[in-house]
Amino acid sequence: MRGGERSLRFANVLGSANRAPRPLTGCMGFLSEFRYPTKWYSKLIMAALAVAFFSLLTTATVSGFLLYRIVSPVQSRAEINTKDFPGHPGDVTFDVPGMGRREGWFFPGLRSAPTIILCHGYQSNSGELLTLVTALQDNQYNVFVFDFDAHSASHGLTTFGFRETQELRAAIAAVAQRDDVDRQRLGLWGANLGGYTAIAVAAGDPRVRALAVDSVYDRPVEMLRLQFERSGLSPIPLMRRSVELGFRWLNSSYRHEPPLSARLPRLAGVPKLYIMGSDEPQLAQSTSELFRGSPEPREQVLLAHGNYVGMRDDEKRIYENRIASFFLLNLPPSGRPRR
Repeated sequence: MRGGERSLRFANVLGSANRAPRPLTGCMGFLSEFRYPTKWYSKLIMAALAVAFFSLLTTATVSGFLLYRIVSPVQSRAEINTKDFPGHPGDVTFDVPGMGRREGWFFPGLRSAPTIILCHGYQSNSGELLTLVTALQDNQYNVFVFDFDAHSASHGLTTFGFRETQELRAAIAAVAQRDDVDRQRLGLWGANLGGYTAIAVAAGDPRVRALAVDSVYDRPVEMLRLQFERSGLSPIPLMRRSVELGFRWLNSSYRHEPPLSARLPRLAGVPKLYIMGSDEPQLAQSTSELFRGSPEPREQVLLAHGNYVGMRDDEKRIYENRIASFFLLNLPPSGRPRR
């Protein structure tokens, strides 16, 4: 009996060993079914996976191209002959740490008078602000203008305010090195991109004594969303999310940068003018929210059109007078005539 029991146990063990590979064979059959589908449900699953894969691939490709188009606006730079141009501007070059050299124009006013720095908007340049420059220079201010990266002859990418803040700081440093201006009194004006940059810099620089911004936003990603919506691709699923992820990846080094709304308390005591246009409701709303969150002194103006560059000549004159009046009241020029 004992010999028979041992034989039976051996046969059971041997049978178990022989049956062990069967699950592996079933798994291989399962994988083979998806490699070469023969059943209707496997064909349906494979078709769904293929559609999902190519949809994601298409979304990633289109969003990448769209993001590139948004952050690399058409590059243009106005060229003027500084020797013959009204206002007798001078060429100024300055270095932005880690970003290269920039060029600007300095329009002289009274000697030792304050300097007002104008910061152009997205898809604009300093050459489109020359009439505003003239209006301020006629009131004896020194005026400085320059082009942000990606908006001049350079081939950079806009960050909607992150890197542009460094450029404005470098421009202020260049102006402060001059011996013919008031180094401790500056005024800033900016539109959308330039407005964001102006507030960001003014919040950390006590030399900025007056600030005027037009159609500004709280965070750079808000301007990105606005440009995305204008592209007409917002109905496509996941497209906006993909564009935003790409933008955040490109600017990952600035991920801890606080929004403007968190910096507004630092502007207590600095006169602020917020301008918004009813033709750009999203920017008007963000500008209004920043106005309400700002400490005194502050004021706001609602215009029919908020884009200075696109205004008619009569609208520009009204706008220029409004800006000049604000600075005359809050940053009066004082100095002596230049020889």
